[in-house]
Amino acid sequence: MDDMKIWVCNAAPLCAILIAGAPTPLNAQANSAEAQMPAILTDPAVMRDYPLPDYSYAGYGFGLEAIPSDPGTIINVTDHGVVPDDGNDDAKAVLKALAAADTVTGRVTIRFPKGRIQIGEVIPITRSEIILDGAGEGQGGTELYFPRPLKIVDKSGNQDELREYLKREDKYQREPDQNIDALFTEYSWSGGFLFIGPKGTRPVSYDGEKDKRDPVLTVASKGKQFDRVLQVENAKALKVGQVVQLQWFSGDGADSAILKSLYGDVSKWNAAQTEKSLELNIGSHHWTFPNRPVVGQSTRIRAIKGNNITLGDPLLHNVSANQPAVVAQWDHLTQVGVQNMRLAFPDNPWFGHHLEQGYNGIYMTGLFDGWAKNLVIHNADSGILTDNAASLTIANITTTGEHKAHYSVHIGAVHNVLVKDLRVENPVIHPVSVNTRSSRSVYQRAVVLRDAILDQHSGSNHQNLFDQLTLHIKPKMLGAGRWTYRLWEGGGASYWKPGHGLMNTVWNARLQIGEGPAADDRVKITSGLEGPGARIIRLYGNRPLDISYTPTAYIEDTNDIATSVPSLYDYQLAKRKKK
Repeated sequence: MDDMKIWVCNAAPLCAILIAGAPTPLNAQANSAEAQMPAILTDPAVMRDYPLPDYSYAGYGFGLEAIPSDPGTIINVTDHGVVPDDGNDDAKAVLKALAAADTVTGRVTIRFPKGRIQIGEVIPITRSEIILDGAGEGQGGTELYFPRPLKIVDKSGNQDELREYLKREDKYQREPDQNIDALFTEYSWSGGFLFIGPKGTRPVSYDGEKDKRDPVLTVASKGKQFDRVLQVENAKALKVGQVVQLQWFSGDGADSAILKSLYGDVSKWNAAQTEKSLELNIGSHHWTFPNRPVVGQSTRIRAIKGNNITLGDPLLHNVSANQPAVVAQWDHLTQVGVQNMRLAFPDNPWFGHHLEQGYNGIYMTGLFDGWAKNLVIHNADSGILTDNAASLTIANITTTGEHKAHYSVHIGAVHNVLVKDLRVENPVIHPVSVNTRSSRSVYQRAVVLRDAILDQHSGSNHQNLFDQLTLHIKPKMLGAGRWTYRLWEGGGASYWKPGHGLMNTVWNARLQIGEGPAADDRVKITSGLEGPGARIIRLYGNRPLDISYTPTAYIEDTNDIATSVPSLYDYQLAKRKKK
């Protein structure tokens, strides 16, 4: 049980003493390498009460395998009519190249030349083992230029269900002081010009009446959280190497055991609150849709011995008679990548939050073991959007421009997604975001240069990691020498609250505070009403910080003292490699 205690320390050695109760003198602790190790990694009592998931499984090949370098069969888009820099639309020629790829067995690389290639319609990627590869994302490389938004060019029908949902649920952006009263657009968090997903995929699931359970391969009978061995009733329909999805349903409504596993005992927190606004409530969408799993873990079967199967990554939750799960068939693509190019949109006005017109770069859904790397994305509404995917690596992405974006690279309804070395130069409402139903996904070494926030979007997102981020912020002055900044700004509707589940973690995040506070002014870092069981390990900056997180989190705040574990992801990955 996660009892949600708080520890706030301003020095690592002292913090270790406070948590572990160690009698060793402070100066001896300061000179010890062990003193620099966070207690959450070294103290048995803390490790028991505040366990950390093994985040190192996030990414392509469960974090251990390299993204493929073999291009396979190469198809040049210039052989199918693409002429760069001529000002004409090349979408039809790119689609011809993709059609040619469909006649090839095995891996295919669609090769793009240097120069600007104009695209005026959605480019669907509906097969596995295909790579879109450019001549580089920098000057003199490849630029895919999209002159019009999806609101104009998307004729696919992929967003029809979302459009109906927005109208039915009266989803309006209402800002009276700005004279805004408009229906949300379907492209605020869905769709992209490079649309990656299986043929006939349902990219957005909003209408519960259209939900159909995935075919069940077997019923899971016993498994322990964080172990990789799962006992099933019958393994005959399973095979080694198969990608499946473990699914937990909230069949008992608000009393479902999986909700306790997701959020712990929130009644303890609520009992201590005198203000109604601070109470945690588990929203009804967690159990409203009986055919939709509240937690899905897409994974690969590594071994089968009798009715025991070994999974590619550890179980998110226990499996028992009280907390049942199924092993389901999961429709997906694999081995799809986009790399080495620039995606560019024209200068365009920002109409407001949730009113984006669809200048979206890449949408990845129904994808396992895929990647996007070495990309610059300019003037987008959203650079990369993900949904219903797993084991993705999104690396070396830079988002630029003065157009205000909704997302830079978005983690939504996915499992084991690694976003590393993201650089956010443009203004973004949610510059880094773990969204509804996301689990054990990681932002590593992201740099946000403007008005950084950490967005934990309501809806059973849990066990996610913000690792070694650099966040530029501008605190507000409340009075002489009193400064504050709200770092955690979770979105989402009330029916998906709380903001997150257990074990969302911030590790070694650096706040770069600009003009305003004097060198010795303390800055209070706050949150809204987020979710239970957060871990915040070493949040520091170029000003002294005080941290206030609601509900109470486990905090080891070392401020500006160095740590021996700069990256939790790298630390856990190194331990796995040694094994």
